[in-house]
This record gives sequence, C-alpha cells and structure tokens, in this order.
Amino acid sequence: MLVMGIESSCDETACAIVSDKRELLSSVVWSQYDEHRRFGGVVPEIAARAHLEQVDVIVEETLKQANIGFKDLSAIAVAGGPGLIGGVMVGVVTAKAIALAHNLPFLAVNHLEGHALMARFTNDVEFPYLLMLTSGGHCQILVVEAPGKYERLGGTIDDSAGEAFDKVAKMLNVGYPGGPNIERAAKTGNPKRFILPYPMKGRPGCDFSFSGLKTAVRHQIEELEKIASLSEQDKSDMSASFQRTVVSVITDRLKNGIAIFKKKYPNAKHLVVSGGVAANTSLRAGIEELAKKNGMIFAAPPLKLCTDNGVMIAWAGVERFRLGKTSSMDFKARPRWPLDKMEE
Repeated sequence: MLVMGIESSCDETACAIVSDKRELLSSVVWSQYDEHRRFGGVVPEIAARAHLEQVDVIVEETLKQANIGFKDLSAIAVAGGPGLIGGVMVGVVTAKAIALAHNLPFLAVNHLEGHALMARFTNDVEFPYLLMLTSGGHCQILVVEAPGKYERLGGTIDDSAGEAFDKVAKMLNVGYPGGPNIERAAKTGNPKRFILPYPMKGRPGCDFSFSGLKTAVRHQIEELEKIASLSEQDKSDMSASFQRTVVSVITDRLKNGIAIFKKKYPNAKHLVVSGGVAANTSLRAGIEELAKKNGMIFAAPPLKLCTDNGVMIAWAGVERFRLGKTSSMDFKARPRWPLDKMEE
C-alpha cells in the first residue's frame, strides 16, 4: 500500500509518499520562512498564495524522488484542517483533483491526527498511548486509543505553547521562526536570572495557560528597556528563563495526565510527544525524564518530523485507509476540527 500525503495547513507546503510497511519513499517540504520573516509571523493571505504557487511542483518532485507515478499509488491523503483556511483549501482541492483524475481513494486527514500518529511510523508504539501534542496553534494532552478515537484530558485555555514561543521571540527580537530561535538563544543564557510565573502549575487537571506568562515576559522586558536597550545576554537569559518555565509547566500538567491515563490503562506503556514544539530538545528531555520516573516508554518522532510535513499526513492516511475509512468528494476544508470530535 502506497499513500501520498499533502500538507498545506500553515506555512509549509509538503508532500510525501509512505507505505503501510513504514517505508518512506520520498518527502519534500517547502518552507515559507522568507515570505513571513519580515512580518514576524505567518500572514494567511501570503501563505495561501505561496501554497498555490508551489503545490504542483512539490507533488511532482515527490513522485520523481520516489521514482513512481500516480498509477502506483493506493490512495491520496491531505490535511483537511484545522489550519489557515486558504492554505487548507489549496491542499484539499489539489488532492481531490489527483484522486478524480487517477481514480484514487480520497482521504481527508485531520492535521492534528497526523501529529498524533506520527510516532507509530517512526517508533514501535502500540495503542493506547498518552500523547502530549504541542504545536504553534495547539497544546493538549490526549489518550490515543485508535485512529479517529481520542480522549482529550486537557488543553490550553488561552494561548498554545508554540504561540507563546513565537510571541516572546518577537518581543526579544531574536527572529522568526520563534521556537528554534528561542532555543538557540537559551543555550548561552542563565535560566534562573528572571523569575517568571508558572501558570496552572500544581492545580488539579491537565489544562494549560500561557497568556499570563507572555505578559510577565513583556513586563520584565519593559523594565529592562527603561534602563538600556536589551543586550544579547539579556535576550539569552530571558529565552532560557522562559523556556525553563514552559518545560516545567508542561511536565507538571503531564504528570497529572499520566495519573489519569494509568488509572484507566494500567498496562499501557508509551508516553508520546509530538507537534512542532516537540522539536525543542529541552522539552523532549523533560518529558523523557518524566516518562522514566513513571515507568513509561518515551517516544517522539525525529526532530525533522515534528514540524509540519507530508509524511505525517501520508501515514495517518495509511492508518485510516487500512481500516476502510475514506472521505467523500464533498468534504469541505475546515479551519477548526477538534481531534476528540473528528468522527462526529
């Protein structure tokens, strides 16, 4: 079984082909960093136009690298949401056109399910497992029972961790994309210099909040700027302090999630982290340590497969297709598509 996956929900135009034997035949990702860098974040209209310009080229290159044609595919999968609606529409229309032209089954995949199932492509992870899904727009703890079957234990009540990283990066003027640049700056910083709040830490449940943390960072930056412009060391110290706080908050909330998960599934083994923010090595290390303390096996996709890519969409397509789950041609692109309600 060979499935092509197309991803265009934010600022990466991506396509990949995978097999049901967990073989990666090809993967092409075109990032729009240069188009959005001067704005300090993703501009939806610019992103949609860029996807439209690149998607045919990316699909063609993916087939070329795999050395196959459309006739060799078993199905075509696409991220049908959630995401920036203009970009999602580009991907959905492209996938429908390919499916119709080549008589292929069409699979509309939830973008978040792509992240959620990615560790099953790269690691030997069995259902059920506990998932920390953290990306630019999402931050939630889920029980993954099967493709299409998720129980949400908690999520952010305001901003996601990824959004917080991007906004703090903009405040510090360390560049876009925010997450990787904050992590880079933090390597030479003192994580104990700035005292920041730990929102929700110690409370029952698995919900997150990062809005107040962002505000606290802004206030401390403003206090520093009353004296002088931010130095490179100031930026590094704030990056390190902020990153340390985020990791501490996430692992604290995840500890509650582990307790709930183990009560329901005492024999389940895996704790998975995925999504763009899962590429942060400090966060991965913190969650891996938490897994060990609780007798669980830590699993995460390789760093390059944490950010948006076509592999995760193709693999989610494989998981759904072998269960006989396909989508109709009247499927509409969705800006919102909660993972725990995707089958409704």
